[in-house]
Amino acid sequence: MHKSLLLLALGAVITTALTPAQSFACACGCGIFDVGTSAMLPTQEGGRVFLEYDYLNQDRNWKASSSAPSANNDDKDIKTHFITVGAQYAFDRSWSAQVSVPYWQRHFTTTDDTTGDTVSFDHGSIGDIRLKGIYTGLSGDMSTGLTFGTKLPTGSHSQRGFDRDTAIGTGSTDLLLGAYHLGSITSEFGWFANTEFDQPVLTQNHYRPGREINAAAGIYYHGWRVGGVQVAPIMQAINGYKWHDNGTASNRQGSGYERVLLSPGLEVDVAAYRVYTDVAFPVYDNVHNNQLTAPVMFKLNVSRSF
Repeated sequence: MHKSLLLLALGAVITTALTPAQSFACACGCGIFDVGTSAMLPTQEGGRVFLEYDYLNQDRNWKASSSAPSANNDDKDIKTHFITVGAQYAFDRSWSAQVSVPYWQRHFTTTDDTTGDTVSFDHGSIGDIRLKGIYTGLSGDMSTGLTFGTKLPTGSHSQRGFDRDTAIGTGSTDLLLGAYHLGSITSEFGWFANTEFDQPVLTQNHYRPGREINAAAGIYYHGWRVGGVQVAPIMQAINGYKWHDNGTASNRQGSGYERVLLSPGLEVDVAAYRVYTDVAFPVYDNVHNNQLTAPVMFKLNVSRSF
């Protein structure tokens, strides 16, 4: 159970993917739901399956490190519902594999380039699938791991009404490299650190999303138990940095960001089941040009081990 709770702490949210400006300026913020979820890190041999729901409403215009008038951004609002199914399996105490398959439903409000009218578009699609391997042979208790894998270009990136920075998929095949460590402070408190680097390597249609690096660190308390139910509150800090997009289909000068978030969360473990939820609040956004950002981000993850 102790390792399970550490795992959960690691879970949390990690990245935010902000993007372009002025003529099509908006910030996706979607990577925050894709990296290092608690259901996807092994603590023992065997497997885990999960279902996750996330919600993001990008309704505020931001420039540099402060809010800016909505009139400065042609894009006005992006509401996205994320549903992700995934599985992880540890073949032994050294090697694991994992997969996550997202589905996004997105509502996008922007300004028509020709008429100047406010228009809206809705689109639902499979997102970019992630495949990963995990090596935990660095420590006997599996507390230290190296992650490596790829993000596939399975998400839609040519839907009418959506620019490349607002599309569900990036259209790129990315290399994913990361590491994490789980530790103990006392018998009732634990800590965690996690980082991942995302490097696009194969791109399509003159658009290369910016590479990004994300890191999270936090603590959790696992001293609460009611009958067979274990409850663990978690607090974490998350930092993300994304470089400029590139290519003729991108808005290079209006892309890229640095962001810091605080994210309180809670895990409940009952037998083979785990329920995890957190809320992430940006405390520092520094974006290039005008971009849409979200004031809060929500996550709910339900998983079962086998």
